[in-house]
Amino acid sequence: MHATIATHGHCFDGLASAVLFTGLLRELRGPAVRFSYHACGYAPTQRSVSGLLTGDENAILDYRFSPSERLHWYFDHHPTAFADAEARAFFEQGKALRPYHYDASYSSCTKLVRDVALERYALAMPELEPLARWADKIDSAAFESAEAALDHSHPVMSLASVVEHHGDSAMLTRLVARLLDEPIETVSRRSEYRDMHRKIQRKKAAFARQVQRSAETFERVVLVDLSSAELETYGKFVTYALYPRAMYSVILGRFENGARINVGYNPWSEHSRDRDLSSICGRYGGGGHPFVGGISFPAEDLSRARNVAREIARELDA
Repeated sequence: MHATIATHGHCFDGLASAVLFTGLLRELRGPAVRFSYHACGYAPTQRSVSGLLTGDENAILDYRFSPSERLHWYFDHHPTAFADAEARAFFEQGKALRPYHYDASYSSCTKLVRDVALERYALAMPELEPLARWADKIDSAAFESAEAALDHSHPVMSLASVVEHHGDSAMLTRLVARLLDEPIETVSRRSEYRDMHRKIQRKKAAFARQVQRSAETFERVVLVDLSSAELETYGKFVTYALYPRAMYSVILGRFENGARINVGYNPWSEHSRDRDLSSICGRYGGGGHPFVGGISFPAEDLSRARNVAREIARELDA
């Protein structure tokens, strides 16, 4: 039997979800199952997820729902999981017959997979509990400060950074196998990942300097347009450490495969969030969570991306 897993790529929660789901399916179908993993993203060049569902059993994890008769399993927690009413209707009809699981109240998809495995299939995976806890902490940004979120001295935090930058299908395939066989602490200390992380950290330091040079600060928002040159890396939480009084940040970056706007709420702000960022990003074809979202644009739409970034900054500052 061949199982295909399409999961959110370049995302530690997407990786951890794939690890726990693989453990669940092996328990249900036996150790002879062969797995293929596909890292999915929201770039304009992303191929159709439906075209990836070629296994005897297929799953989508931590990523937008794809209405397909070939989709057998689904787990997600993003408010923007359904592109339109038709996709939501397909999900609602299918969940009566198939294990489709969606719950936007969950702080991570990994936690949702873990709970379903335990509650529906009586499968506890204590050996993967440390991985699940880390994935939940990282995806929900459950850190005491922006500085703590940027502190990658712990090996697991450095591995998460490596996954965010290099988590394509090939890397996910290697890491899922390793995380099923070894504890997360052991895997994260492998020299290959430590070496990769040191290179990333040097680029992140340069990224922070770019942010300082380009930032525009408003009453509630910091807007950063980094689209003048192609970025090699991106650093989450940098704006909150540099501009702790800002409630929201809007960052526009230009990458090899197009432009991307990242919109976030500062969880360490002294003010409570009063906007749903997933809804705002959804209006422009993006998505995410109420507290963080993103929008991708083709390279030829850079001018529009700049206008959208400024529109969103104005809206959040009002």
